[in-house]
Amino acid sequence: MKHTDLRVIFDDAAYIGQEVTVCGWVRTSRDSKTMAFLELNDGTTFRHLQIVLDKSVITDPAPFLKLGTALCVTGTLVQGAVQQGSVEINAKELTVLGECPSDYPLQKKRHTLEYLRTIPHLRVRSNTFNAVFRVRSVVSAAIHTYFQQNNYVYIHTPILTSSDCEGAGEMFKVTTIGYSNEYKSEEEYYANDFFGKKASLSVSGQLEGEVAAMALGKIYTFGPSFRAENSNTPRHVAEFWHVEPEVAFADLTDIIGIAEDMIKFIINTVLEKCPDELAFFEKHFEAGLREKLNAVATNDFAVLDYTDAIEMLKKADVDFVYPVEWGCDLQTEHERYITEVVFKKPVFVTNYPKDIKSFYMKQNPDGKTVAATDLLVPGVGEIIGCSEREADLTKLLAAMEAKGMSIEEYHDYLDLRKFGSAPHSGFGLGLERIIMYVTGVSNIRDVLLYPRTVGSIR
Repeated sequence: MKHTDLRVIFDDAAYIGQEVTVCGWVRTSRDSKTMAFLELNDGTTFRHLQIVLDKSVITDPAPFLKLGTALCVTGTLVQGAVQQGSVEINAKELTVLGECPSDYPLQKKRHTLEYLRTIPHLRVRSNTFNAVFRVRSVVSAAIHTYFQQNNYVYIHTPILTSSDCEGAGEMFKVTTIGYSNEYKSEEEYYANDFFGKKASLSVSGQLEGEVAAMALGKIYTFGPSFRAENSNTPRHVAEFWHVEPEVAFADLTDIIGIAEDMIKFIINTVLEKCPDELAFFEKHFEAGLREKLNAVATNDFAVLDYTDAIEMLKKADVDFVYPVEWGCDLQTEHERYITEVVFKKPVFVTNYPKDIKSFYMKQNPDGKTVAATDLLVPGVGEIIGCSEREADLTKLLAAMEAKGMSIEEYHDYLDLRKFGSAPHSGFGLGLERIIMYVTGVSNIRDVLLYPRTVGSIR
């Protein structure tokens, strides 16, 4: 049906004084003796448009005031009577496009996030999730814009895989057979499966991304990843979106610079395009959010060696739940102390012990650490895992053997080190974690349309 988006109505003053037709869902309503008022939102903007119903014109407004009802409204757009700079419609004709009964769950103005997680199909209509998914869209577009403007090639890597990128084994198995007692062994089972061997959902597109980078120079992937971690933390889900650039002829310092530049580009884009959403998040989720984002976008990130980070944490006058010793993996409490108490800004922690990092990371000359870094940000912790990749075939083989990995399963990957190997680096950014950072939303379940977690899928 012919109508005008609310975003266009708000952005173009030429519509004032004109008759317009708009569509949307009733978000709030109130009734009085001679007038009735409702606020409409159509999803094209975070802002609601007030509709004024004069009862001498709209004699029975009751069907149009029920929350959640989908309406088509025709009337004259005028300057707002109360709020300066606002606009509203004096309604001439209203049509109910979709009725909404009184048991509509979003009756109150404020619901807890825990309650809203029980109605994911409706929570998008609340102000919080209207804002979250609008920001998510802008962040996603900014990521593509950043890489396209910098001459990266967008690569679609497989979701189905026969290898474990991380070497951790926490993967979702894929099979067409399902439960069966017909086979004597796992090998026989998978030999009769669709692919003739074990297959899983990919935890990362990195290995295939490296293949592309060794021919195309600078590439990025952007798609879903799946990890079967039995974790119920506010930062982990089983299905998330993953941004993974791979850059040929780049060392760790180069890729750190790229990661910082990309994060700042994303933040500047959100600051520019989402002012209403950020004002909402600052009011309801994180005080000082816009000041924080502006500070990140205009200041250099810190760089801290892992060994120095451990010494710093040991000297901290804090009773950490997890003990700190050289060789341990940093926990969220350690990451947040470094970023929130010590530096008060994002920090790249570099040169981690090789025993706690993945097999593909370049080994440093000291024989104990690898050329890897995690980008830690206040309020969230790690949002980027990054490293220079091991380009030396002998060292890569030794690392794989030390971790008990099957060399045969990585034949293609090893060939990259055999035929024209070159220094290269890359990183992975969890989309949901950067969205958490720019919105102040503290639980990853609240930045996904349908979060997938242990024991929960719908």
